[in-house]
Amino acid sequence: MPAPRKYPPELRERAMRLIAETRKEDPEVSLNAAVTRIGQRVGVNPDTLRGWCKQAAIDAGERPGTATNDTQRIKVFEA
Repeated sequence: MPAPRKYPPELRERAMRLIAETRKEDPEVSLNAAVTRIGQRVGVNPDTLRGWCKQAAIDAGERPGTATNDTQRIKVFEA
């Protein structure tokens, strides 16, 4: 049984949108600076926010790694 989610999906979507907007407005802002700034504002741990951003980039094909859909399929096959 997976662990319960600490943050609601709406908060996750809002935080991710704010980070994207921040980096679009000022391209010189690093991911670390953006997650620290936005994390404090929305009440989400910056490390959690950074992980969400990295996974979103993997899912979008912008970064190497295992996509969320692939991870779910692997879990089904291993069970």
